Amino acid sequence: MRKYLGLSVMVSAVLMAGGEIKPVEPVVQTEAEPDYGEIFGQARTFYIDRTYSGTTNNNRNALTTGGYIGYQSPNFSGFTFAAAAYGTYGFDIHHEDADILGAANYEPSLYGRDFDNYAFIGQAYINYAYGNTTIKIGRQELNTPMVGIDDARMLPNLFEAAVLSNTDIENTTLIAAHVTRETVGTFGNIYAGGMLGVTSGYGLGMNQALSGDFVNMGTVALGDTDLNADGSTDNSTAGVTALAAVYTGIENLKLQAWDYIAWNILNAVYLDADYVWALTDTVKLNVAAQYINERDSGDTFAGFVNSDYFGGKIGVSYGSLSGYAAYSSTGKSDGATHGGIITPWGGMPAYTQGMVTRHQFFAETDSWKMAGAYTISEYGVSTAAYYTHFDVGAANSYVNGTAWIATEAGFEVAYDVKALKGLNVKLRANYPRDFAPGLDWDEYRLIANYNF
Repeated sequence: MRKYLGLSVMVSAVLMAGGEIKPVEPVVQTEAEPDYGEIFGQARTFYIDRTYSGTTNNNRNALTTGGYIGYQSPNFSGFTFAAAAYGTYGFDIHHEDADILGAANYEPSLYGRDFDNYAFIGQAYINYAYGNTTIKIGRQELNTPMVGIDDARMLPNLFEAAVLSNTDIENTTLIAAHVTRETVGTFGNIYAGGMLGVTSGYGLGMNQALSGDFVNMGTVALGDTDLNADGSTDNSTAGVTALAAVYTGIENLKLQAWDYIAWNILNAVYLDADYVWALTDTVKLNVAAQYINERDSGDTFAGFVNSDYFGGKIGVSYGSLSGYAAYSSTGKSDGATHGGIITPWGGMPAYTQGMVTRHQFFAETDSWKMAGAYTISEYGVSTAAYYTHFDVGAANSYVNGTAWIATEAGFEVAYDVKALKGLNVKLRANYPRDFAPGLDWDEYRLIANYNF
């Protein structure tokens, strides 16, 4: 009797409140929308203008468009696959073909070999994830300290590799990779396979690896020239094996250790430590240090290598304003490359590098850099400026036997277009002085990137 009375009271209360009793809708199980994978990519348009003065007096510029577009599959029991096509197309802004005028008027760093337009499959890999372990095999982007994409112009460096990573150990990422082949991005045209490139991210054989051609890592580094101790001209090797550990178990501290085994060429060890102090709620102090050691190994295709590099950086940030000062020193070493740090596969981790001047890896060279940045987040605007100074030793591989002072100043202004999500436009400029003794230039870049 009480339960019927209670039910009557509840119904009366609902009706008096102006409510109504609605029947309960049955729960309908809907099927999940099918996963067809996703399209990804970046459209890039790049204009560059460089005016030389001093030992060379000339202006060269270029306008190109391109980028990459790819597809990534849905997850099939831990397996995914992806493929992406890359390409660049140059406009004949001088009313003649670039390959007719050549480097005299067209800036080569936005094109392929011999100023050609080209397209190719730059990514094509299978990825498998199980628990805390992933493995990726095939053509892919790599962004490690001594082997990297160096995406400074139209198209980046890309690699054929197998990369295994694991995070079973708390706060630690372990990486094992083996890289067999590389295609050099458009920036490599700046170095044209000369000695300057060996310490700037590009090898003696990079001309063979342009325009989407994937070439053996040993050949990219040294070419097919007669550099071998046994007099042979084939510098093909087993590739580059990289082993790494990245640790973040201490608050605000990141530690990295990398060992690169470039078979029959050299062994390179890279160490990095980065620590951030929160002095107040708005002020942070950052201190970092890095070290590179290289020694020849195996059949010593590159000859005698015995090099060390030290770098340090201290920075401070206050809200949207930040700045840092950095110093580095590369020791003296005899050998086939006149010493210095050899980095022929796009790796460029130095704190003191400029936008274009990468003299910090020359033997007997001390360098310093100062930089500042300011971000206006509500408007999507970021700005930065820097100044670098290189006290180049006479043992350098660029103008061997000559010591000189090189400097570079520059700036960047970038804008995220809110009206079109994914679109970023930036203006960059650099002003090297005595890049080589007596060689100066002023360079401006306008870049539009649309990521999707």
